[in-house]
Amino acid sequence: MKKVFGRPLSLKNNALHYCAGCGHSITHRLIAEVIDELNIRDRTIGVPPAGCAVIAYNYFDIDMLESPHGRGCAVATGIKRTLPDRIVFSYQGDGDLAAIGTAETFHAANRGENITVIFINNAVYGMTGGQMAPTTLLGQHSTTSPPGRNAILDGYPIRMGDILANLEGTKYIERCAVNTPANILKARRAIKKAFQYQMDGVGFTLVEILSQCPTNWKMTPIDACRWVDEVMAKEFPIGVIKDVKGKGHDQ
Repeated sequence: MKKVFGRPLSLKNNALHYCAGCGHSITHRLIAEVIDELNIRDRTIGVPPAGCAVIAYNYFDIDMLESPHGRGCAVATGIKRTLPDRIVFSYQGDGDLAAIGTAETFHAANRGENITVIFINNAVYGMTGGQMAPTTLLGQHSTTSPPGRNAILDGYPIRMGDILANLEGTKYIERCAVNTPANILKARRAIKKAFQYQMDGVGFTLVEILSQCPTNWKMTPIDACRWVDEVMAKEFPIGVIKDVKGKGHDQ
């Protein structure tokens, strides 16, 4: 594995606006490192979402095209079909991808569009104040579920990776986390693998990242990292969900 020291070329020298302990900044760096390592910076196009990462174009030093809320996979599809030689990824949160963007995500996956989705799952709507999201856990408190999520009133947490894995068009789906050094390394390998599959023309790939959100979880960054392992990963188990090639991570 190529070693990366200092700031990756695919990241601008701008201070990140994310809260202390947030997983977005870690994931941004992982994506940038992978782009540099694969030497695809000049032909990669990112699609930022509405949400906490709405100004991701201020951080990635690659071509970026903003998407309306929830339409990341639709925009990425249009770019990829128009410019099939480009490496295209959408970067979406759980509210963006699993709520307003459910239809766009589901059908892009079902069609087997040769794009990559980086799916940030922090179990809440982060930017707008910590409301309940499709991925909020049962019993988890949010601004719109103060007593905790109730299955009878609110339904159950949605495991988007598992749902999409049932579609024939999906080729590689893995759930990772960025709360520990070991998990961060695994997430980096998963992102690299997803991009490599796209470069090989395999089809639709998605990497789900369990991302800590200390501000809206009302926790310290350290407690939030522990909560990912002790609570969140039990609802959203970490690991490969689908891999049509059936191979492990690149070493």
